[in-house]
Amino acid sequence: MRIGIDLGGTKIEGLSLDNDGRELNRLRVETPQGNYRATLDAIAQMVETLDPQGQTPIGIGVPGALSPATGRIKNANSTCLIGQPLDQDLEAALKRPVRIANDANCFAISEATDGAAASKSVVFGVILGTGVGAGLVVNGATLTGPHAIAGEWGHNPLPWPQMDELPGRRCYCGKTGCLETWLSGPGISQDHESGTGNRVAAQDIAAQARQGDPSCRNTMDRFLDRLTRGLATVINVLDPDIIVLGGGVSHIQEIYIEVPQRLREYVFSDRVDTPVIQNRHGDASGVRGAAWLWPTER
Repeated sequence: MRIGIDLGGTKIEGLSLDNDGRELNRLRVETPQGNYRATLDAIAQMVETLDPQGQTPIGIGVPGALSPATGRIKNANSTCLIGQPLDQDLEAALKRPVRIANDANCFAISEATDGAAASKSVVFGVILGTGVGAGLVVNGATLTGPHAIAGEWGHNPLPWPQMDELPGRRCYCGKTGCLETWLSGPGISQDHESGTGNRVAAQDIAAQARQGDPSCRNTMDRFLDRLTRGLATVINVLDPDIIVLGGGVSHIQEIYIEVPQRLREYVFSDRVDTPVIQNRHGDASGVRGAAWLWPTER
């Protein structure tokens, strides 16, 4: 058996799988807001329910990363985690080994293990949701890098910017023009609002564009072009075997029709065959990937 925990900003999800990846049990609770100790307790109670025998190692996906320099959490949008030795505190509370990975890395390893990218050697797993992130899997293992930031494409600038895209929107990271400010759900809504004065959710913009609304079609065209530019840069640097998309924005089906065709305009190659596909496991990919952080034991 293996156990994964997905520690999100609003919910904590736990999952137990057998060694063939079949789901045994799943639990979900609200995340205690701004309370680190209560978060530890909530995870401990969930693990006790999933594995009362107390023998299974735990994999945990978090909205941040363990800093190789300090051993503490950094870059987390759940700010109560920042600066905390989360793995050490959980190992002490649970009395068992714990592995922690960025939630986008967990998404990528899930899809590379038994999801939409199974059997592919180099997988770039993208999260398009409230934020924009990615994980990188090479030959079945996550690549994190010496600074634990591999895959953080959302905090790079929008490539090949047009004049009306400069200097770009201010990002919470302190920079301007980050891909996250353009490609996230809130970023798409903000772009539409700046042109029309109307605040509309990204999914509704896509739906109204399909129905022929001209302003929504313009917003979607800009989004698809920006997404293509962002992914083209990844292909130019990494040349992955496949790109898998997750998060709420990934449900916009026009992405999978338009982006592969548009990539030819930006990728430095005579042909572009990189598949851009939707994930297989949906919202469960993160917690499944956390469970896969430990090798199979039989």
